[in-house]
Amino acid sequence: MFEFPKFSRQSVKNDVLSGLTVALALVPEAVAFAFVAGVDPMVGLYAAFIVGLVTAVFGGRPGMISGATGAMAVVMVSLVSEHGIQYLFAAVMLAGVLQILAGVFKLGKFIRMVPHPVMIGFVNGLAIVIFLAQLGQFKVPDATGAMQWMQGAELYTMLGLVLLTMAIIHFLPKLTTAVPSSLVAIITVTLLVHGLGLDSRTVIDFVRSMSGNADATLAGNLPTFAIPDVGFNLETLRIILPYSLILAAVGLIESLLTLTVIDEMTGTRGQSNRECVSQGMANVTCSVFGAMGGCAMIGQSMININSGGRGRLSGITGAVGLLLFILFGSALIEIIPLAALVGVMFMVVIGTFEWASFKMMRKVPKHDFFAIILVTCVTVAADLAIAVLVGVIYSALVFAWEHAKHIYASTHMDQNGSKIYEVNGPLFFGSVTHFQELFDAKNDPKDVIIDFAKSRVSDHSAIEAIDTIADRYAQLGKTLHIRHLSPECRSLLQKAGNLVEVNMLEDPTYKVATDTLGG
Repeated sequence: MFEFPKFSRQSVKNDVLSGLTVALALVPEAVAFAFVAGVDPMVGLYAAFIVGLVTAVFGGRPGMISGATGAMAVVMVSLVSEHGIQYLFAAVMLAGVLQILAGVFKLGKFIRMVPHPVMIGFVNGLAIVIFLAQLGQFKVPDATGAMQWMQGAELYTMLGLVLLTMAIIHFLPKLTTAVPSSLVAIITVTLLVHGLGLDSRTVIDFVRSMSGNADATLAGNLPTFAIPDVGFNLETLRIILPYSLILAAVGLIESLLTLTVIDEMTGTRGQSNRECVSQGMANVTCSVFGAMGGCAMIGQSMININSGGRGRLSGITGAVGLLLFILFGSALIEIIPLAALVGVMFMVVIGTFEWASFKMMRKVPKHDFFAIILVTCVTVAADLAIAVLVGVIYSALVFAWEHAKHIYASTHMDQNGSKIYEVNGPLFFGSVTHFQELFDAKNDPKDVIIDFAKSRVSDHSAIEAIDTIADRYAQLGKTLHIRHLSPECRSLLQKAGNLVEVNMLEDPTYKVATDTLGG
């Protein structure tokens, strides 16, 4: 599963520097998602380290960054509040096992069936979610501890530093690409704030305001091994199984869609089934080291790719760098201004959002554009898994509706006086109603043939429709014959057994040239 890639000096430099940039951006995200889930900040930071390291080493998409995510955190909060953190660890363990099984049984390939409009909606929805999440950094606690919007000089300072960060990220690559512009922006703004003594909130201010503890710190120790302290019985399974199923599904959907987005950005192709296994391994590892689990993060992945990180070393550097910050460099991380990290994430939003989707309104079918809007809105209003599911179902229904209108029949009489219906188009659940309207059983002759040479019978609804037509003719004392059914269609009829009764004519055998013969 793991290979030792060959590194060039340039790729090592790019991966290390982009990995350090990612490590810095991971800190407030991991802390924020830990609070969303209702757990200690270190539980989120440990998850960012473990998930990031395991998936970087064993994952199917080099350059993709994984860690604690909001999509999974919102699922965890009710479990933690009702049953405690140990049940969370047990649920994460089971979710990891389910993800491993998904990879072993090669279910990851089905992500390729997600329609492109759904992909665009997913990307746009996540961009909006990332943007809205950053707005919380513009709130500060008042005298009572309640959060309120910044005002006056504090707000203007914050906005100015955010714009400065964004300007550095945008313009520096035009001068040099020797170092990641995001890393330069974070360091520059941090030095500026502390050099000039500007009043700007820092990472530790954010942690303390979220926890309500004025002495909170990001300093920590290595995570310790411990099996979840729950009873391994059916009662525990009953509690955690619903959460584990959702966590596994959300994690895989977000990871595999992020993998697909990065594939398109880099012109390469990741291994979806391998990514499923690595995500599962990461979550199982989290469960025994006191971490909340996670999945791929499109925001941090975009930072990494845009900063030049392409290989596994970038993800490894990001994870190890985060752990080193926790163990030895917490004092340095704590003084980073939030404005610098907000500016980085705003640039991620700009780079992630598919601005071209606005131009698609008049260039793509209306149902495709509606799919983009639908998935985007559901992603923002609900969550990613529901949005993708809704988008796929909508696209499938539109496909069925459009193809249901494509069935028709041409008729003629043969030399024996039989009327032949030559059916064109697919016969499936969506088209059976129109199919049944094609026949004039009352006025047809005694012998009728339905020719499926240019059609295909796809499902049981189609078989039932054929049987219904046959009954109509039988009740009028007329005979209906079926001709040119494909082998798959004949198989469907044979499986149906005595559920349907149709009269199939012997079909002529055709010799067909296939690619297999040229093998």
